[in-house]
Amino acid sequence: MARHSFIRMSKLPNVKGRISYITSHAKQEYLYATYRTADNTFWKNLARESQQEFQRSGTTGKCIEARELIIALPEIYTTFDPQQVLEEFSNKFRQQYGVECVSALHHNKRKTNYHIHLIFSERKLLPEPDIKIATRSVFYDETGKRVRTKKEITDENGQVRKGCTVIKKGEVYESHLFTTKDERYKSEAFIAEAKEVYTELINSHISDPEQRLKVFDKNSVYLPTKKIGKNNPQAAEIEADNTARQEWNRTADLALVSGIEEAKIMEIKQTIHDKAGQSIRENGWLPNLFRGIVGKAKEFLQAIIREKDMPPKPVLNMDMDEFCTMQNLMLKVQKQAKAIKKIQEVTLPNLRKQLAETTGIFKGKERKALEKQIQQTEAELAEKLDKLPDILTDDGYPDVQAFMKTYRKAEAIVTQYNQDLAEWEQTVKIGQKPAEKQTRPPERQSVRNRLRQLQEESKQNSQPKQRKKSQDRDR
Repeated sequence: MARHSFIRMSKLPNVKGRISYITSHAKQEYLYATYRTADNTFWKNLARESQQEFQRSGTTGKCIEARELIIALPEIYTTFDPQQVLEEFSNKFRQQYGVECVSALHHNKRKTNYHIHLIFSERKLLPEPDIKIATRSVFYDETGKRVRTKKEITDENGQVRKGCTVIKKGEVYESHLFTTKDERYKSEAFIAEAKEVYTELINSHISDPEQRLKVFDKNSVYLPTKKIGKNNPQAAEIEADNTARQEWNRTADLALVSGIEEAKIMEIKQTIHDKAGQSIRENGWLPNLFRGIVGKAKEFLQAIIREKDMPPKPVLNMDMDEFCTMQNLMLKVQKQAKAIKKIQEVTLPNLRKQLAETTGIFKGKERKALEKQIQQTEAELAEKLDKLPDILTDDGYPDVQAFMKTYRKAEAIVTQYNQDLAEWEQTVKIGQKPAEKQTRPPERQSVRNRLRQLQEESKQNSQPKQRKKSQDRDR
């Protein structure tokens, strides 16, 4: 399957400390480049004003001073100049959203994850500082919250309590260097847009179409896998979780080429989300339970595949190169799916049955031979499942789901053409004058052009969409 781009966002309660950490050669073993669009004074003032506003609001929890994106890069980017890469990605964000950034380009300790840390401000500098002068005395309690009267901050002796503040008339009681936070950075729409923007930018430097990334479509039949971060204590759980998700994705591919309706696969996938959500609400996050839910959904889909006969070989009664190409691809994936089903439903069950029946103290060698054969067969099955979408991606389709959508549309176009042609021939045969719009046979060239257009649209969907530049778009 095509690789998906990875971008994660996190909140920063200590922006100065985080900047120091990601840009320090002493703290980063593989730090290749750093870049900033604003100096330390900007970030110091941003942190101070964010904390002051947070105190005045009386909100509980931690103050979020800034946010950070982690952008994973394909390994081909290690051959590019690190400083140029970092500056291009940082300036792209500043141009897109109009806010200041600090960034760093790293490898992890094992040098398996090449990535950018991009810290950005949710606020912009005001053209002129907004300074508020007290027209009467202003009072703040110990938490920094403004109160109406002096009595509210005095003790039983009439003295101002420790930690409270009094701003006298004519003094500055509040000043702002920045705008308020832009709420769009909290939204799912922002991160979705950022993924589109950076996937497009990443792919613009990759000439091989097969190496380009795509943004994961949450409305597809597939389940997303999770990135395993450095020193993550739940690494083993996430890896097992990803394995379950990948097994579902392979089964979804097999279901598509076996003729199972996409809507049916989506219906089963939705039960995974529904049951997992209910489980989390009732019991909290239990990874084993989630994997069990995915496993049962996969088994249910496999049962539907077993009940579904492979669709018959399409019959083409006209010379249409574009449809013939799609037809040949369809036959290839169906042949692969047939081989997969044979291993799943015949070969492996027979071997496991033989192993179960091979008992006794003198059967050890036979059992080991059968166990090895089962392992080899399971490895062969996994390889065939992995290679199933490759048959289509090699021809430019992003995944099995995209190809099947295109194929069904093309099949409908060709079927309609054949029906129109048959009606025309029947009309001519019985000697009747054809209808005005059918004074001549349907045009093959027109059908060919429609099929070619379908193919191009499907393959272009694997590339990032062009998006309008705007300073006011919401991830």
